[in-house]
Amino acid sequence: PPASQNNEQGSTLRDLLTTTAGKLRLGSTDAGIAFAPVYSTGAASGKSGRTMPNILDDIIASVVENKIPPNRAPKINVKSEIKDEPKDDKKCIQDDCSKRYSDIQYSWICDKHVLWLRDHKNSNNWKLFKECWKQGRPVLVSGMHKKMNFSLWKAESISLDFGNQQADILNCKDSIISNTNVKEFWDGFEDVSKRQKVKNGETALLKLKDWPSGEDFKAMMPARYEDLLKSLPLPEYCSPEGKLNLASHLPGFFVRPDLGPRLCSAYGVAATKDHDIGTTNLHIEVSDVVNILVYVGIAKGNGVLSKSGVLKKLEEEDLDDLLRKRLKDSSELPGALWHIYAGKDADKIREFLQKIAKEQGLEVLPEHDPIRDQSWYVNKKLRQRLFEEYGVKTCTVIQFLGDAIILPAGALHQV
Repeated sequence: PPASQNNEQGSTLRDLLTTTAGKLRLGSTDAGIAFAPVYSTGAASGKSGRTMPNILDDIIASVVENKIPPNRAPKINVKSEIKDEPKDDKKCIQDDCSKRYSDIQYSWICDKHVLWLRDHKNSNNWKLFKECWKQGRPVLVSGMHKKMNFSLWKAESISLDFGNQQADILNCKDSIISNTNVKEFWDGFEDVSKRQKVKNGETALLKLKDWPSGEDFKAMMPARYEDLLKSLPLPEYCSPEGKLNLASHLPGFFVRPDLGPRLCSAYGVAATKDHDIGTTNLHIEVSDVVNILVYVGIAKGNGVLSKSGVLKKLEEEDLDDLLRKRLKDSSELPGALWHIYAGKDADKIREFLQKIAKEQGLEVLPEHDPIRDQSWYVNKKLRQRLFEEYGVKTCTVIQFLGDAIILPAGALHQV
């Protein structure tokens, strides 16, 4: 029966497909359908008269149009209908894209593991992004701050507007969380003398943890929320209304992931004695994520590395030549150091961290997961061991002011 006549909504994709059987029609614009048209009705491609379907579209179409019973899998020959897709996506990505996407300014960094889109204004960026995204590769888009109202994101501006708010502040070194007045955090953002001190007199490395987030962000900061949304990279994918943003268009009875946005603010390690700690430990996000660096503070005070000292510290990292070139560009402002790993390496990394924990005399409980618990920042020495002992290479990316880093779900990263 049509879904509208069914008292119980489908709880699985199969239920959804079978209850809507007969309701979906080629090119239908009926507002009641659960999916958009599965095939383009434009120029014909091959005998079928359909342009390149993707696999999910083909399965949906076959199940719905042919009303295949739930206990029978559809037999689909997808290969016969793909005319224009390259046989080897990886080869296309690395060799042929310069011909196919000659109108897009881009480069490959981190041994061609990360796509760098250099012109955020190019309306065709999403076409190359799609090729890269199919392989689960991270993407960097630069220049997003040029579209934003920069005055909204200055530390003093946020402190002035919201300094009386209370929020959770994390001490990144010992993971102690305290509920503190937001103004205290922002007062020390660029003035080290106003930062909290820990017991031994060291300057605390603090992080304002996901404040504000989600609906709170929209309600508290409507002007900043609108400024962020209009400045998102690749709006076809990243905008809440993007036609290729699947999560935003899920039916209401699905459990949707938390799509944010959330504001992540932290002091840099330049003013700390220990440079082997991070503001975000190694972890995995359950959904794709886009992170835009909207502001970089320049800390002043005793013990802070000079600009040349910061650059020298960054140059000690295992960097791509293009990133080293950006570091020498006086118009670029580096703000965050990322280490990224492919999701397929998660088990190796988990095993490695448990091994290191045992070496350090730490108790490793059966239910302990070092990645889920976000209990590790993998320093340079450990990153080298990870490569030598497990063959897992670190992808190191410097995020400059205005850079958007887009990570696929399952990619491990620390900042």
